[in-house]
Amino acid sequence: MHARGAATPVDILGVTAWSVCEPGLLKQLLTSPAVSKDGRAHWPAFAAAVPTWPLALWVAVENMFTAYGSDHRRLRRLVAPAFSARRIAALTPVVEDLVTGILDDLEALPPGEVVDLRERLAYPLPIAVIGRMLGLSPARSSGLRTVVDRVFATTLSAEEATANTAVLYRQLDELIAAKRAAPGDDMTSLLIAARDEEGDGGSLTAAELRGTLVLMISAGYETTANVIDHAVTSLLTDPAQLEHVRAGRCGWDDVVEETLRHESAVKHLPLRFAVEDIPLPDGRTIRAGEAILASYAAANRHPDWHGEDADRFDATRTSKDHLAFGHGVHFCLGAPLARLEVATALRQLFARFPEVRLAVPAGELRPLPTLISNGHVALPVRLRPAGGPVPVRGGQRVV
Repeated sequence: MHARGAATPVDILGVTAWSVCEPGLLKQLLTSPAVSKDGRAHWPAFAAAVPTWPLALWVAVENMFTAYGSDHRRLRRLVAPAFSARRIAALTPVVEDLVTGILDDLEALPPGEVVDLRERLAYPLPIAVIGRMLGLSPARSSGLRTVVDRVFATTLSAEEATANTAVLYRQLDELIAAKRAAPGDDMTSLLIAARDEEGDGGSLTAAELRGTLVLMISAGYETTANVIDHAVTSLLTDPAQLEHVRAGRCGWDDVVEETLRHESAVKHLPLRFAVEDIPLPDGRTIRAGEAILASYAAANRHPDWHGEDADRFDATRTSKDHLAFGHGVHFCLGAPLARLEVATALRQLFARFPEVRLAVPAGELRPLPTLISNGHVALPVRLRPAGGPVPVRGGQRVV
C-alpha cells in the first residue's frame, strides 16, 4: 500500500473505496468536514449496498460511529461521561482485581500446561469491564460476544452477516427490555433513561439506543483483546523488548503505545464518504460520494512517519505517535480505559509468570479471519515450564 501512494482504490468484498495510508493525508481527512461517516446522507451507493454487502452493519448502524456534524456531537455527549477521567480512575482498582482473579485461576493450572492467553486473559478482562459498565450478566455477555465476534469477521456471506445482525439486535432488544423493567446503576440504564425521558425521542432514537449499545460492546472488548494479544506476542517473540522493561529502559505504558502503533487493533476501518470532491497530492481526486477506508495499520507503519524501521517493534522508540484510536472528532472515547486494561494485564502477567513462553513457533499463530480486526485466533503459551514446582497459594498446595 505504501508503494501505491497516499491513497489507492481497493475492493472490499465488492465495494470500492479509497484506502488512505499516508499519515498526513489520513489525519487531514479524519478532521475534514468534507468527509462524513453518515452513509445514508453521503454515500449514493448506500441503498444498493446494504442488502448485499457483508459489512453492511458497519455503515447502517445508527450511533456516533456513523453520525456526522450535530448528530455526532449529540450522541458523543451522551456517552462521554462514562469515560471521564474520574470514572476511569474509579475503575482502576476494579481492573486490578479482575486481572488478579484471572491470573489466580491460571496459576492453579499444572506447570507446563498449554494455555490460550487470548481466551483466558485477553478476552475475559475487557468483557468483564464493559459488562460491569453496561450492567450485563455473565451469561448475557457471553451470548453477545459470540455475535459481536462475527460482526468483525469478514469471511461471512451477506446472508450470514444479515442473520447475525438480526441475532445481535434481538439480544440487545432483550437487554433493553430487561433494563427498562429493572434499571440499575449502569450505562445501559442511563441511555434508556435518556431515551425515555424525551417523549419525542429527541435525545436518542430507538435505533440510536440500540446502535450505541452495539458500539460500546464491540469496541469495548474486541480492540482491547487484540492489543493484549499482540503485546504479549511481541514481548515473547523478542525477549530483548521484555528485558528493556525489566531493566527500566522503558515502562509498560511504552509497550502499550508501541503495540498500538506496530499492531493496530483495527487494521482498516470501514467506511467514510467524501461530502465533496477532495483533491489528492498526486493530482487525482476522491469524488463526492466515493467511499474512503481509513487504513490505520499501514499509516502507523509508514516510513515517512516512523523511519525505515517502522516495521520493527521497539518499546524504547522515542516517538509514541499513532492513529490506533483514530483522530479528530471520532477519536475513541475508550482509549484511556483500554490503555489501563492492557498495561495492568501485562504488568501482572509478567510479574506472576516470569518464565511464560509461546507454546508454538510464532509463525504458526493464525490471524483472525478479518480485514478489520487485528489479532490471533489463539495465543497458546506455557506459563511455567513442565516439571516446575506445584504453585502455592495462601499456604496451601494447589493441585
